[in-house]
Amino acid sequence: MKSIVVLISGSGSNLQALLDSCAAGFIPGKITGVISNKANAFGLKRAEAAGISTAVLSHKGFDSREAYDQALIAAIEQFKPDLIVLAGFMRILTAEFVQHFSGKLLNIHPSLLPKYQGLATHQRAIDAGDTEHGCSVHFVTEQLDGGPVILQAKVPIFPGDDASIVAERVHAQEHQIYPLVVRWFCQDRLQQRANEAWLDGNVLPAQGYAQDEDDVEVAP
Repeated sequence: MKSIVVLISGSGSNLQALLDSCAAGFIPGKITGVISNKANAFGLKRAEAAGISTAVLSHKGFDSREAYDQALIAAIEQFKPDLIVLAGFMRILTAEFVQHFSGKLLNIHPSLLPKYQGLATHQRAIDAGDTEHGCSVHFVTEQLDGGPVILQAKVPIFPGDDASIVAERVHAQEHQIYPLVVRWFCQDRLQQRANEAWLDGNVLPAQGYAQDEDDVEVAP
């Protein structure tokens, strides 16, 4: 059974989706630790309620991003993880950190990558007049939001929608596709090879696997 460490900064709704999927046996892995850079992150309470070990490592006590990431590597390694999942972890990671955990780092981003890397993705999609938006699960590389995409889910944008409405639709899809990708990894079906994502021995296209509504696997 794979050991999973989850990094958070906030409410931890994706963490909760992963906790529920592990508890239901959908993910053949165990979340062994949850680490936050913010002591008041509600996700820590979610982890504690599930009996998961937690740690807080504030970035404010470090002189550089590199020093913080070295401490974060040490904190993560205590759990001997097979996989590190970024679930709303609001930190830009150093190249050294990414290289240390290469092939074992997953992130979910609220856009259909490569569109709208960075922040404020929902409003940017609305401002651009897009009729669809979504989210992407990808391996983490040194390029911000630029690692190989594994899976995407799309949501509509209707006239009159604001960013909060679009965000709710995207979050609902995030909670479906993130556990599915973690499941694939824990089943040894998913690997990162150089700058490509491979599933079941086949390279995925540049924008990952397109998730259709009928394809969604759900926990029993």
